[in-house]
Amino acid sequence: MTQRDTVGLLFTAEMYGVQLDLLAAGLGIREPAARATVTRWRQQGYADWAQLGPGGRWVWLTQAGLAACGLRYRAGAPALPRLAHLRAVTAVRLALEAAPGYAAAGGYWRSERRLRARMGSRVPLREHLPDGEVHWPDGTGADWAGECWAIEAELTRKTVSRTAAIMTEILTRTGDYGCPAAEVRVPGRPPRHTRVLYLCSPAARPVVLRARTALGAAMAARIEVRGLPPGAAGENPARPGQRTLA
Repeated sequence: MTQRDTVGLLFTAEMYGVQLDLLAAGLGIREPAARATVTRWRQQGYADWAQLGPGGRWVWLTQAGLAACGLRYRAGAPALPRLAHLRAVTAVRLALEAAPGYAAAGGYWRSERRLRARMGSRVPLREHLPDGEVHWPDGTGADWAGECWAIEAELTRKTVSRTAAIMTEILTRTGDYGCPAAEVRVPGRPPRHTRVLYLCSPAARPVVLRARTALGAAMAARIEVRGLPPGAAGENPARPGQRTLA
């Protein structure tokens, strides 16, 4: 196992599964090299892959691969109805990690899969989990040091009322995911998420902007809306290190 193997296996596990081109982008290698890497993982029993939808093959970890990473997630191929959304979230993560200042500020991604695992069987039916969190450690000198951002990738339009309700739920939360119910929203405590970053398709953007306006100036100031990065909708991802968020 090389360092690249470790990074790639953890990346694949945290995203539920990834398409081969995005795995290559995440590892900073070309697609043929990524294909050879996954072939070796399959021979070791750590991963599997299949053509689940449009584009390249999807890669996911087996139970042995998850165990090798020290993770207790349930093994299985990504759910077919979620493929487009999972690809978009992966592209967003790659774009954020390639943005100037991310590494210097010590930013790190906390996946929706990890948040869900913390919640376990306690996830209420209507509770919303963000698509990911970006944590910025203290002491880095960045203006946003110590903050936690919620990340949302929006491909399709929800109603304005539903979108505004999700925004409010995220912005008013005070406790970590998996905390006791009494700590989820505690008056007087600082919010968990300093801001919410929405990455939207052209179809979803108008609703997200209207929902943000409906919240009022104070909350709206903590919501940033941008377009989805290259690679989110199935086109070729950006080159490693290329800035993709405008």
